[in-house]
Amino acid sequence: MKVKFCPQHDQMDCGPACLVMIASAYKKEYALQTIRERSFLTKEGVSLLGISDAARSIGFEPTSVKVPLEHLKNLPLPCILHWKQNHFVVLYEIKQQKFSNRYLFKIADPGYGLISLNQENFLKSWAGEYEKGIALILEPSTNFTNYNPPKISNPNILNLLTYLKPFKKQVFNMSLCLLLGSLITVMFPFLTQYLVDKGVTAKNQNFVTLLLLGELVLFGGLVSIEIIRNRILLYVATKVNIEILSAFLSKLLSLPLRFFDTKLTGDFIQRVQDHDRIEHFLTSQSLLTLFSLITFSAFFGVMAYYDIEILLVYLILTALSILWIKLFLNRRRILDYYKFQQRSENQEAIYEIIKGVTEIKLNQFETYKKKNWEKIQQKLFEINLRIQKTDQYQLSGFELINQFKNILITFLAATAVIKGKLSLGSMLSISFITGQMNAPITQFVNFIRSLQDAKLSMERLNSVQNLEAEDAQIRPDTDGKLTNSNSGISIKNLSFQYEGPMSPYVLKNIDLFIPHGKITAIVGASGSGKSTLLKLLLKFYEPTSGCISLDNCPYEDISISYFRKNFGVVMQDGFIFSDTIERNIATSEEAIDQDKLNKAVKISNIKDFIESLPLKYKTKIGDAGNGISGGQKQRILIARVAYKDPSLILFDEATSSLDANNEKVIMDNLNDFFVNKTVIIIAHRLSTVKNADQIIVLDDGEIVEIGNHHLLTNKKGKYYELVKNQLELGN
Repeated sequence: MKVKFCPQHDQMDCGPACLVMIASAYKKEYALQTIRERSFLTKEGVSLLGISDAARSIGFEPTSVKVPLEHLKNLPLPCILHWKQNHFVVLYEIKQQKFSNRYLFKIADPGYGLISLNQENFLKSWAGEYEKGIALILEPSTNFTNYNPPKISNPNILNLLTYLKPFKKQVFNMSLCLLLGSLITVMFPFLTQYLVDKGVTAKNQNFVTLLLLGELVLFGGLVSIEIIRNRILLYVATKVNIEILSAFLSKLLSLPLRFFDTKLTGDFIQRVQDHDRIEHFLTSQSLLTLFSLITFSAFFGVMAYYDIEILLVYLILTALSILWIKLFLNRRRILDYYKFQQRSENQEAIYEIIKGVTEIKLNQFETYKKKNWEKIQQKLFEINLRIQKTDQYQLSGFELINQFKNILITFLAATAVIKGKLSLGSMLSISFITGQMNAPITQFVNFIRSLQDAKLSMERLNSVQNLEAEDAQIRPDTDGKLTNSNSGISIKNLSFQYEGPMSPYVLKNIDLFIPHGKITAIVGASGSGKSTLLKLLLKFYEPTSGCISLDNCPYEDISISYFRKNFGVVMQDGFIFSDTIERNIATSEEAIDQDKLNKAVKISNIKDFIESLPLKYKTKIGDAGNGISGGQKQRILIARVAYKDPSLILFDEATSSLDANNEKVIMDNLNDFFVNKTVIIIAHRLSTVKNADQIIVLDDGEIVEIGNHHLLTNKKGKYYELVKNQLELGN
């Protein structure tokens, strides 16, 4: 079976890319994004289980096996192999060599390309130190033909031109400059002919001087036009780049939080850098190519005027050189994906080193991290070497054909002069015209390459732009239903899995009511599902089954904007922005209310710390400012919620970094702040949860106990086990 190669677009796309290739062998063309959405990706990548779930969704019957090499040779191909313990590839052919009787294994590696391996190297990557390796067999189900792939929408490069609409005046002025430059350039071959035939040959010194002065004036005009054009280009390019980045960031910020769980920081940084290629294509290549073609057309007419045969030779060899360029475009496209992945991995590694430098130094991790970074650089070097090799073949071949064309045209023109068909001035004009026509052709080749780069960047951006925003399915009038009731949060028969339907349940059959105006604490051992339940309450994820409602309104009908407006949250890993203290607290309002700010810092017991700083509330903190302790960070996060003053509050280990004195003062302040608010607290500390109106005890994703502190401690069950070692239950 013939497999159509599909490169992975991101670091964790190898599994979905393999499945796309398997489907192509059965004449089904799926977009990588379609398979990615069905594979339950995480930041660690995709599991064999996730690939199997995606395969079932498109009509395959997956079977995973662990077999020795002898059995692998009898499996139906193509199949997916687990490769080097952290990757997936497609095995599409096993070939026995005629003379040696050894086997050759043909692999489609979405992270490298098509490769052929001998038995020794194949076993090293597939089975490693073991006798058996893992394979995923994919065979069409009985109703496979009923599954039709969604239509693949290729990026329309014309849509990019919409970014130029606000700059019509500048584009017109730039076009006018290019047109004037083209008209001036067309005059030079005629001036060259007159200079030789009527000046030099006729020995007319005055005529030669006059023509050369005229050329000098024209060159001066060209330089002036170029300066004006470059200034306009800089203005338009900068503005367009801002527009493209702004559109990308707006879309990015509208996406659900689960999307960010599948992407690494390096992927986002690399996508932002991709915008440079689109901006370069829009503002430089497209307009320059358009007017280069106008210049080419003008010189085409002039060349036809001089000699039609030479023109035909020129056109044939030019077409041949462009065909040569197109031969390498597919290879460039695949290598570009690999370069994106490696650069993304490089960005991620550097970001991690900078962010984790304290831990790296304390744990003597420098050598390991440095070697890890060097390995990434080696991979990047190898990819750049492959790209350079491809570019050399592509451009050197183009230049070779081009130079042969120039020499042949010079030979034909010289022959015509010898035979008396052309004058010497005409020959020099033809040489000049050939040079001037070569420039637009070179520009057109650069345009083809830039167009391909822009399309590849567009594909990567479309993988973000085509995703559905958080509130895409919410009716705008639904939130009004919430104003009529204050009953609380109801959870019915809720279950949740992070991965596919065959993955383990993180939460199972949760039935719970969180009353309005009361404090509900959720406790449990690490990994019991507390934070997952909190994320479901915050609409980070949709439940696998069951439902959640707020004030009798189903969660799916409530907009994210309502949640963000009415929920105040302190997460376990809350973020401090690189900004002033006051702006870190008053994030919800552009104009800071000083009364609310003072009240917030009082509740969080951080006023003394702020007042001790030279710039007080204007002190910059975060990555770009002063370092703060874990306790100070948590107090600022609590102040952020207090400033917002929401009706629903969720705390996830919000006081875990506080000392006992600070925690007591803050909890006393919060108890007054919590009046008439629905509060959900996740914590391990007894002091944080003991005054809650109800305590929910989770164990292995299930509710095992519900009650208040007094009731549950007397029961001496799971809750008692969790808190008995803390001071107040020491005996």
